Amino acid sequence: MKTEQLVSTFIEYFEERAHRRIVGSTLLPPPGDPVLFTTSGMHPLTPYLEGRPHPLGRRLVNVQRCLRTTDLEEVGDATHLTVFEMLGTWSLGDYEGPLSLDWGYGLLTEGLGIDPGLLHATVFAGDSQIGPDTASLQLWQDRGVPVELTVEDNWWSNGPVGPCGPDSEIFLWSGDCPPESTPTRDDRWVEVWNHVMMTHRRLDEGSLVPLPQRNVDTGLGLERLASLLQGKSSVFECDVFDPWHRLVPTLWPLDEPSLRLVCDHLRSAIVVLGDGVRPANTGRGYVLRRLVRRVLTVLWRDDPSRGVDDLPVQLVEHTLDHFRQDMRPGDVLRLLLEEERRFRRLLERGRQVLARPRFQGRLTEEDFHYLHDTHGLPREMVTSLRQE
Repeated sequence: MKTEQLVSTFIEYFEERAHRRIVGSTLLPPPGDPVLFTTSGMHPLTPYLEGRPHPLGRRLVNVQRCLRTTDLEEVGDATHLTVFEMLGTWSLGDYEGPLSLDWGYGLLTEGLGIDPGLLHATVFAGDSQIGPDTASLQLWQDRGVPVELTVEDNWWSNGPVGPCGPDSEIFLWSGDCPPESTPTRDDRWVEVWNHVMMTHRRLDEGSLVPLPQRNVDTGLGLERLASLLQGKSSVFECDVFDPWHRLVPTLWPLDEPSLRLVCDHLRSAIVVLGDGVRPANTGRGYVLRRLVRRVLTVLWRDDPSRGVDDLPVQLVEHTLDHFRQDMRPGDVLRLLLEEERRFRRLLERGRQVLARPRFQGRLTEEDFHYLHDTHGLPREMVTSLRQE
């Protein structure tokens, strides 16, 4: 099943259950949100989760592009991307968690044809403040899905204060053998869908009070599920990366971890540029700058003549089209090239800095922090420059 078909199946399934589709926002969160980028589908809906009536009603469904800087160091494994799409559903004070889970089970097993025997769920076990999520546990037991009870892994919050509640996560088995063990003990269980029951608010002093409006917020990673449905071993092998895998290896011969990082970060940088962010030394612009410079660090490690001006325009066009952005591909390439030139100039200064007597011996952590914070030199590039 291609990703576009997966999206349409998801949307139609929930539209048949009285959900209205809302247009996904850009990567930029709404005013007042403290995060740099939209990290989940719920961010644009925060006012409505707080109780404001939504113009389209109390049952919603959408596709939202997201960016998580917390996953940058994880990129290169089988399941993490910097920019990805999240399929989401919401009940704004309408139905409760068990119905959401029942519909989720139905979509996965009937709508998408997944063998129920390949599913596993996790449920909140309860703690000193809140009891166990017995309603979700009963739903999964009735469906014959094995359940693992956890505490921290199944309590969702949007920060130290604010809306929170238990969640139930659905995992899909990715191993070559019959399913075994549990999600917390075997990483062949891949989390695909999280159903959050926003039932409480955490106050400043840490106590919990019930929310006047109980919501359900679910999020399903599109590329992650697509790769599993397509029988691929990683998100980088699902169909949205087909043109990248076709063109990049012929352009820059790279080992698999480096290829994944380069494809992910360039694709993410294109999307960030397409949403109006420009390279800078702080905030969103610094995240973009870091993405581009991590790519260049990898490319130049083996061949300093490589550059983003080699990037085929087809990859830029494919990415902008997929994320429904109207920026001109030529403008994206121009901005990437300008950032590359800035980085090259920085490295020339970096070589001069590293030539100082202070940096001739073994570098300490303090040295690495100084070189990064004062001169903008990442650890990988410092190490590479000292080996020249």
